[in-house]
Amino acid sequence: MLQARTICATVALAGVVLAAGAVPAAAATAAPARAAVTCPTGWGSGAKSDSDSTATPLSDIRTGRHDCFDRMVVDVPGAASGDLGYSVRYVDRLYQDGSGRHIPVAGGAVLEVRVAAPSYAPETGEPTYPARAGHPLPGVNLTGYRTFRDARFAGSFEGETQVGLGVRARLPFRVLELPGRLVVDVAHTWTAGG
Repeated sequence: MLQARTICATVALAGVVLAAGAVPAAAATAAPARAAVTCPTGWGSGAKSDSDSTATPLSDIRTGRHDCFDRMVVDVPGAASGDLGYSVRYVDRLYQDGSGRHIPVAGGAVLEVRVAAPSYAPETGEPTYPARAGHPLPGVNLTGYRTFRDARFAGSFEGETQVGLGVRARLPFRVLELPGRLVVDVAHTWTAGG
């Protein structure tokens, strides 16, 4: 009887050891492999623009990180797709419209982003976006971004809002007009590898 209990205990202990060894192996194989990312190409770094304009004021400017690019979104609620005018181009230095004041923007290159929408209500002049000229964009934290280095509000003058976007270097970018927003994507690299 004692011998039977010893055999049962040995078999039970061996089962526990095997099961414990199998769990880490199963957990290691359960993690899915990350698929390779293919980044879009052909954006270029030349100026991009559209001459439309709207009296609809912008409400927010926000940023996001993606596998292949960093993104800035200008929210203009109520603007239809294709109705937003803009000009996005690399500049040597950012100068504020109206005053001509130089606004320093950190980074290896500066993208000037102009959106043909005011940051104030045209009827009352009340701000619709709580930014101050020369200061970083409110609520935008660029820590950990691969491409973006700085984002400065330059002002809103005669119905057009101006922003300076500091990037790591002169990199390719694209501009997308979507319902209620303008999107500026700046690639991490010049190649499709991201």
